[in-house]
Amino acid sequence: MMSRRRQSKTIDSTDADPIIQLWVLRILVLLNGYREFLCFHGFTSDSVAEILGLGHWMGHGAKDFDQLKIRAELRDLLQLAEKQSKKATLPVCLLNNVSRVSELVGLSQTDCRILEFAVTIHNDQMLDTAADWLGPLSTAKASHTLAVILDLPEPDVRKSLSAHGILARSGLVSPNHNASRLRTGKLDLLSESFADLMVSSETDPISLLRGTVSLAGPAELSLSNFTHIQPSLDILRPYLRQAFACKRIGVNVFLHGMPGTGKSQLARALAFELGYELFDVASEDDDGDPVNGERRLRAFRAAQSFFANRPSLIVFDETEDVFNDGGGFFGRKSTAQLRKAWINRMLEENPVPTLWLSNSVSGIDPAFIRRFDMVIELPVPPMKQRALILQENCSDLLDERSIARIAHVESLAPAVVAKAASVVRTIRGELDDKDSVAAFELIVSNTLEAQGHPPLSHNSNNRLPEVYDPIFIHADADLSVVAQGLMTTRSGRLCLFGPPGTGKTAYGHWLAQELDMPLMVKRASDLMSKWVGENEKNIRQAFQQAERDGALLLIDEVDTFLQDRRGAERGWEISLVNEMLVQMESFNGVFIASTNLMDGLDQAALRRFDLKVKFDYLRADQARELFNRHCAELNLATPAEDSLTRISHIQKLTPGDFSAVLRQHRFRPIATPSLLISALEAECSIKEGSKMSMGFL
Repeated sequence: MMSRRRQSKTIDSTDADPIIQLWVLRILVLLNGYREFLCFHGFTSDSVAEILGLGHWMGHGAKDFDQLKIRAELRDLLQLAEKQSKKATLPVCLLNNVSRVSELVGLSQTDCRILEFAVTIHNDQMLDTAADWLGPLSTAKASHTLAVILDLPEPDVRKSLSAHGILARSGLVSPNHNASRLRTGKLDLLSESFADLMVSSETDPISLLRGTVSLAGPAELSLSNFTHIQPSLDILRPYLRQAFACKRIGVNVFLHGMPGTGKSQLARALAFELGYELFDVASEDDDGDPVNGERRLRAFRAAQSFFANRPSLIVFDETEDVFNDGGGFFGRKSTAQLRKAWINRMLEENPVPTLWLSNSVSGIDPAFIRRFDMVIELPVPPMKQRALILQENCSDLLDERSIARIAHVESLAPAVVAKAASVVRTIRGELDDKDSVAAFELIVSNTLEAQGHPPLSHNSNNRLPEVYDPIFIHADADLSVVAQGLMTTRSGRLCLFGPPGTGKTAYGHWLAQELDMPLMVKRASDLMSKWVGENEKNIRQAFQQAERDGALLLIDEVDTFLQDRRGAERGWEISLVNEMLVQMESFNGVFIASTNLMDGLDQAALRRFDLKVKFDYLRADQARELFNRHCAELNLATPAEDSLTRISHIQKLTPGDFSAVLRQHRFRPIATPSLLISALEAECSIKEGSKMSMGFL
């Protein structure tokens, strides 16, 4: 038995609609709710007693409180209410809204009466209080209770409250078989705001879904910004068009990709091009609180019912709330797994095409994945596409040089661009052109770092030295001839090996320019992860991204990934090499691997390179000519012959040494050719095996 204190509620109103009084009296008399309403010394709720007309019994002592007479009076009140029941009606606003919903969803008369009661009990405290006096209700008892209260055939009520009934399938009223109270579980409405809207305003039924489903905003990007997934779009667009034309059911598309890649914008762009309305299933309520997976599924069911006959699409973002909200570590199942049969049926029968959006496909039961018509990954756009997005969205904020530099950031997602541009435009009137670029780059950099990516850098990895010419590379192959051949084939696998600073990476930069291809540089630190399996994934994604971008892929320190498997001590070391070999074999573009350590490379890997080129220290003639070029670049005097002889005798000199010395020049100016030579000698003297003593300026 419930405690008296729990049942006691304050009823704010001093009057009640006749139909609510009728329902309350049926609860008290026909369903024996009086047992909780009456106690030995008075009423459980004086407010209810007063509204029902029993106020004259209040204030009496326990001896004068005659329960038998009060029960008789309750029966008389019920008889009177039954006689007047034809005149007792619910508010016109509620009746009209139920009628509109009925036409839209296809409710039966019994469904309508139950929906009216469910809305009323959520809004009327007296009815809610009286229903509590019935105590815990099983599903069968709840059906009987409603049949009595609403004077409906019990089989019809049972049918309406079944999982296959329209009320449940539409999400309007979802009986929870695990709950025991009439209001909080047995008649669980779509949302609290839905109950309020049903009695407060006569409006378009679509607005009744406020807080659960909303009309999506306009697209900020167009489909032209998604050409990097053009093959998938070429299938998806006509499929959605035909699905609506022939009213195909069970149309579901799964879009996944890292945050900010434009999944929501793609959904909006698709709806705009097709001429459809787009509705979002909310992930938070009107108060900004998160909505759990079960509630979101109910909102989705309601949207499917409401929009079945409209040219519309539904987007269900953050599908992790449903498909991946379990506790995998503890074995707890997700919302979808707990309702697997229903989810499968929903994916087969939903009348409105739906786009399901997720940041990741991992963790979602493969049994669900296979039921989607299409599964499309939305990666970060390739460099050309990133440049186009920056040009279209930020041309008033960024100059061409800035756009080109920022477009090289491989992790730059469209949403990051849009958000940064929005912030800068807000304060544009207070910034000059230079400050606008700086502000934009700062916002983007901070966002990238927060996402775990490297920030923007003005020292681009894709920039050649100021003085660069392949003739200064001491290689055992004619690199100009190699470049000419690759211009024709646009495909090749090169291994560049030799001491540090000999120009391996710089040659990759120069070759990309010659081939007019974007350059993608990956180092060991970019691809290695502490998590098992992540290294292989990163390698695979690097090759896939280069393929999408049409980029020249340069992997530096490739010895990290191609160590001889015969010396492997751990399983992941072998799988790492295997993955690298598989990707090299299937890659159709230009791939350059550079390494300082050739001896430890796997023999199978060596066979897969089309050409292996050794880079060595500068020859004497190359050293002299490169020295002359740099003296001219620094506006130094023409070197004397003794200086040229001196530069010719420096051992293990590389183009990289010149670059290092030039970096010193920024804070320690080099004023003469002699000082330049001294700096180069000092740079080379510390190399392993060098016979020179260290020199100082």
